[in-house]
Amino acid sequence: MKNNLLKGKRGIIFGALDDKSIAWKVAKQAHDEGAKFVLTNAPIALRMGSIDQLAKETNSKVIAADATNMDDLDNLFKESIKELGGKIDFVLHSIGMSVNVRKGRSYYDQNYDFTIKGMDVSAISFHKVMQAAWNLDAMNEWGSIVGLSYIAAQRVFHTYNDMADNKAVLESIARSFGYHYGVRRNVRVNTISQSPTLTTAGSGVKGFDVFYRFSDDLAPLGNASADECASYTITLFSDYTKKVTMQNLFHDGGFSFMGMSEESMSNYLNSSKK
Repeated sequence: MKNNLLKGKRGIIFGALDDKSIAWKVAKQAHDEGAKFVLTNAPIALRMGSIDQLAKETNSKVIAADATNMDDLDNLFKESIKELGGKIDFVLHSIGMSVNVRKGRSYYDQNYDFTIKGMDVSAISFHKVMQAAWNLDAMNEWGSIVGLSYIAAQRVFHTYNDMADNKAVLESIARSFGYHYGVRRNVRVNTISQSPTLTTAGSGVKGFDVFYRFSDDLAPLGNASADECASYTITLFSDYTKKVTMQNLFHDGGFSFMGMSEESMSNYLNSSKK
């Protein structure tokens, strides 16, 4: 359904790698809702993905930027303002990576160079994106900045590794920068704690299929899909959520407040009888 929720708004979307990614879905829906935006990702990710297809479908420009590099980010905001014809109304930060996870290192046996790299890409880059926008006064009043998170920031999930720490820092940055951006410039900053989602990045976590099934069994409404997350993100970019800021918003079918469901209990009862 198209409601023109973002008609006349301008944005920057980080992290659209392929048509499975949440950022890709957000871009498609933002376009349908009347927004203009720039797509961006690190140069190496642009070579690996199919973002040019998305750019064509949404009539958008792709500007390469390493989200850990302030010079790249300064250029991104300057060029985006030129391309879009004005300041930015919304930004999506959909970026995450753990070298320790990729290399099979356990949480208790981290390579700290890997740890620091993952923290920079997954969390500190959120601060860098906002600082670049802040320094250039690039955001319109009542603009919206959203980062994607996961409940491992609050709870322990086996094999999620140092990405849990990265998400915890991401959420803390949203609160702290959200305060300053709110008080001084009426810009809101939030994170969405999304269900396990069948994306290229998510499926790289060892045991992801188990994460997914466990969450889906426990959540009263089941797991939220990438498309549903995109729809929720659109509401946070819209004027209907102008006073929502500094929040970590659980979009997980109710999983975050569950202890034990009837279905999960049945699974354990059945297994105990075998």
